[in-house]
Amino acid sequence: MRIWHKNFYIRLHFLIYYSVCFTHSTRAQSLQVDSVQRWMEDLRHMTEVECMCVLQAKPIGVEEDSQQGELIVGSGVGAGDHVARNNLQTLLRRALVVSTELGKMFQRLEKGRWQRVHSTAVRANCHVRSLVHEYSAARNTPPEMQKYEKSLLEKCMELTNITERCLHTDDEFFLKSMREAIHEILTDVSDSFSNMIDMALANEIRLLIKQIESSDSLHTIGSAISNLLSLTQDGPQLCSIIAKEGAVVALFKICRQDRFKDLYAHALRTVASICCVEEGINQLDKVDGILCLADILTDDSSVEAARAEAAAVVAQITSPHHTSTQHLASFLESMHDIVTALIKLCETASCGEVFLLASAALANITFFDSMACEILLQLNAIHILLQACKDRQRVDTPYSKDQVVTILANLSVLEQCASEVLQEQGSLLLLLLGEKPSSSSPSEGAACERVQQKAAVTLARLSRDPDVAQTAIQLKAVPRLIELCRSPTERNNSDSVLVACLAALRRLAAGCPDSIEAADHQQLIKPRLVDSFLLCSNMEESFV
Repeated sequence: MRIWHKNFYIRLHFLIYYSVCFTHSTRAQSLQVDSVQRWMEDLRHMTEVECMCVLQAKPIGVEEDSQQGELIVGSGVGAGDHVARNNLQTLLRRALVVSTELGKMFQRLEKGRWQRVHSTAVRANCHVRSLVHEYSAARNTPPEMQKYEKSLLEKCMELTNITERCLHTDDEFFLKSMREAIHEILTDVSDSFSNMIDMALANEIRLLIKQIESSDSLHTIGSAISNLLSLTQDGPQLCSIIAKEGAVVALFKICRQDRFKDLYAHALRTVASICCVEEGINQLDKVDGILCLADILTDDSSVEAARAEAAAVVAQITSPHHTSTQHLASFLESMHDIVTALIKLCETASCGEVFLLASAALANITFFDSMACEILLQLNAIHILLQACKDRQRVDTPYSKDQVVTILANLSVLEQCASEVLQEQGSLLLLLLGEKPSSSSPSEGAACERVQQKAAVTLARLSRDPDVAQTAIQLKAVPRLIELCRSPTERNNSDSVLVACLAALRRLAAGCPDSIEAADHQQLIKPRLVDSFLLCSNMEESFV
């Protein structure tokens, strides 16, 4: 039961979070509405328990001449964006009400407040029946969804009846057995309700996809894509549903038609969000989406926004976090064209966001194939990336520098990379060792840690070449590495930065032992790496 309790509240958090996120875009308009009017609108989504019991949970009828109910999305492709948005918003708001009541019931059951348990069960029953009846009246409910509706309604009634029985006894043994039975029923209600809501959402998603596939109107298609993009922001669960319903296929159909060029960027941004789950990537692979991405990236007539969003999709599908790599086989066929287009986009990016997306895609690509690193060296990538670091318009955050230094670290595995760095003098690489956050943001601090760590790793790898090691010493890399080792605040108390800096120091000391003073050599070079690490870690503790 405890496991169910945890999962239930994860589900409840999902509904609360999504309801807030989905209504955020219309919040500015709502603030201008009279407060009484807002209250009356919200009241529509609540029900009075006594009234609902008298009416046997029947929804208030819709006038015969009304062409749309509360939960209706216009079946025609010309339905307005606000109608579709209100439909999903209403569905999720009602689902949130039910989930909240179930959550309250669980809490009150734990405390043995039987009167409140029963009243909450009655309210939950009324809300569920109202939601089911209204949705069924507004839609042709799919057969599989009807199965869950029927089961859900039966169990809600059973929940109401069994909690009522607990009001008429003080028998502790009976109440204890009833508590266990109610737990079980409540779990079933939660599961059935979750499945029904998922199916309802899938039904709404199918309607949005139908709009994308059947309409010739840029406005209608753009509105449907906007609604899909809003749904993807909730997280993996909704993205999986969207992918399974064929959204990726529909979006790539848009990206293959010249008449919809103005929608390419919007569609690709939605694809990138959907591809955070494997279902989305699998759909992309089935429709040869990588070839489409390569075409957009290499097409000089494509606007920068479309190429940037194509780069975002590439970054998403090549992320090292994905467990499945089957789709990468088709990626290799177009890799040379994609890498060439991405480094060109880094060179010509008009803003930091475009550079970040292109460099993130390149960084991920360099992880899974050494051929990509060789291609980048042939394309003079080191010069392009280091020059970009001097341009505040393109590289303006630690996140962008993190991508740059990731690429450099992966390129540094190749022997010919050393000569390329020497031609650039390597001073910018050493400046990355001094990267510090400009704010107290934890994410920015973590990005700075990654920049420092990867800069040290790159330096250690490149210092295999004596000329690179000598250049690094002349540029005073050793004092900065020692400072990072000895001062926890300089490395933001990061152990990974400490290990990388110790490794870089030892590599430099191996080639130029005179570059390090005796005291530093005694503590940071001579002992085993683990002993030097523990020594510096103890320094950290002494400052706390």
